[in-house]
Amino acid sequence: MPRPVDVLVVCIDSTGGWREANRELVAGLGRAGVSVEVVRTGPVPRVRTFALTDLTQAHLARRAAIAGIARHQPRAIIYCSVTAALLWPRPGAIFLDATAHENRPGRHGIWQRPVENRRLAQAPLLLPWSDRSLAGAPAAHAPAFALPPPIELPSQMPGPGARDGAAITYAGDPVKRRLDRVLDAWQSSRRPGETLIVSGLHGFDPPDGVRSVGRVGRPEFRQLLERSRVFVAAPQREDHGIAALEALACGCRLVTTPAPGAYPALDIARAADPRLVSQDLPRAIRLALDDPVEEYASVVAQRLAPFTAEAIDRQLADVILPRLLTQRPAVMRA
Repeated sequence: MPRPVDVLVVCIDSTGGWREANRELVAGLGRAGVSVEVVRTGPVPRVRTFALTDLTQAHLARRAAIAGIARHQPRAIIYCSVTAALLWPRPGAIFLDATAHENRPGRHGIWQRPVENRRLAQAPLLLPWSDRSLAGAPAAHAPAFALPPPIELPSQMPGPGARDGAAITYAGDPVKRRLDRVLDAWQSSRRPGETLIVSGLHGFDPPDGVRSVGRVGRPEFRQLLERSRVFVAAPQREDHGIAALEALACGCRLVTTPAPGAYPALDIARAADPRLVSQDLPRAIRLALDDPVEEYASVVAQRLAPFTAEAIDRQLADVILPRLLTQRPAVMRA
């Protein structure tokens, strides 16, 4: 019979960003010296509405959690996303990028929001990716400690001569990322010989001055970032924005429209050069390419410090795990 473990991590197999965040969480727990097991939902069927999508994912997460609890007898559980916790069989910490109150407005979150309120109050701990991840949460929520997915800083930042690309954008969801607005801004602002790289999208027929690289792995994406001077974004809303944070870490200047959501890269970009956070994307793109602020890199490095693996490992070992593992396991319940 398997030995009981310290932590069971319950994951929904959804987006690439969440899969990467879950891997980093499990790796951090391992570095902290606790025993950890992971259960996953497996592939999630595509359904028509957000409310049904969340219900389907929550049911699959519940089934995975029940099996994992029976098999591994964990001292503590971490649910990766609010959705994974909505139908939990036993309370656990919630690792979250955003609340349903923020990203499921109106009819899209008609059942999720009231259930979420109960879960955020019942959880032993909340592990939001940023301070704004809990926007919309009830005032009487569980204790919260920020735990963002770590961002890797290059051991040596490429010099200006190594940046032979003008700009890059990520368009995994072209509607949510408003790729059409990014492309319009690029066509209005580009000069002859300048190219915008579009990553994350298959089957895209790029216009003049644009090159599509499709979906690439994280190492390849980081290589593209390290060769680019500017990262362009125009999201409808941004829950966390791992791609934008990776871009800043790799030395790109972030040009972005203001967007609702947690979006910590937005605050960093504003602090480094507020001219580049603008609804006037063409002008901001040209400022980033032609008139860069000298202190940009140093401001970004300082503000990215809490997102490094070292800082997050300290948060896990010194703050989060001592609290999580001293919680008395709760009874199974719906």
